[in-house]
Amino acid sequence: MNILIIGGTSSIAQTLKPILSEFSEVITAGRKDCDIIIDLNNTNQVINFPDNIDVVLHIAASFGGNSFEDILNTEYVNVIGTLKLCEAAVKANVKHFIYISSIYTELKDNSANYSIYSISKKHAEEIALFYCKKRQLPITILKPTMLYGNDDSFRKHQPLIYAFADKAQLKENIDIFGNHDAKRNYLHIDDLAIIIKKVMQHTITGSFSLTNTEDVTISQIARAAMQAFNSNGQINFITNKENIANNVFGNDNTLYNLINFFPQITIEQGMNKIAAYRRNTNE
Repeated sequence: MNILIIGGTSSIAQTLKPILSEFSEVITAGRKDCDIIIDLNNTNQVINFPDNIDVVLHIAASFGGNSFEDILNTEYVNVIGTLKLCEAAVKANVKHFIYISSIYTELKDNSANYSIYSISKKHAEEIALFYCKKRQLPITILKPTMLYGNDDSFRKHQPLIYAFADKAQLKENIDIFGNHDAKRNYLHIDDLAIIIKKVMQHTITGSFSLTNTEDVTISQIARAAMQAFNSNGQINFITNKENIANNVFGNDNTLYNLINFFPQITIEQGMNKIAAYRRNTNE
C-alpha cells in the first residue's frame, strides 16, 4: 500500500508516519520539509499526485483568525484546497480518500469555539463528500475531538492539559476558575493513529465523530497531572472568577464497533506519558 499524507509536518502526521510505515510506503506532502511540495495557500498551484497512490490522508488545515484576510485564507485552504486534493486524487486513480476534519464542525453558532475554522471545516466536509460521491471515490471523514500527545506540539490548541502538566512538574498549586468542575473530552494522538490505521486497512468509508468514550472533569485532569509528576500541590477553585464552560460532544461508538477498537488511553495514562516524555528528554 502507498499512502500520501497531506500536511506531512503536522503533529498528527509525525505520530502517524512511523505507524503507517509498518505496513505501507508513506510519502509526505506539504509546504516545506516534505517529499512533495503542495501548498494549499498557493491559488495557482496545479496539484498532481505521484503514480500508484492507494490512500490519500488529508490532514492539512488553516486554523483561521478574525480578520478578513484570515477568513478568506482559511476558506481557501480548508475548502478549496480540499476540493483540489479530491480532484487530484480522482485524476491519480486513488482508491481511498481520508479527510481529518474536527468535532468542532458539530458546534452551534452560540458556542464559544464556533469560528471560521469550524465553519470552513464543515463546508470542506460537505464539498468533499459531494465531489467524491460524484466521482465515485471512496471517502472517509474523521472528526476527532480535542487531541493531545506526549510532547508540546499540541500545546497551542490544547493549552489546559499542558499548563496543568507544567504546574504539576513545578510542584505548584493548580487553580481552576469558578466553582464549576467543567467537563472535557480528549483523545490521545496514539489512539487516533491506531484508529486511522484500522480505517485504512479495512477501507471503512463514511463520516464519523471520534470522541473518547469517557468525558473527564478539569479537576480530574489536574489530579492526573499531579499524580504523574508526584506533586503534592493543591487544586483550588477560584470562586470569584467566572465559571469555565463544558466542552463535550456526546459519544458515538459507530466507527469503534466497525474497526473493533476503542480508545485505550485514559487521562491518567496520558498524563503519565507526558511526564515520562519530559523525564526522558529533560524538558
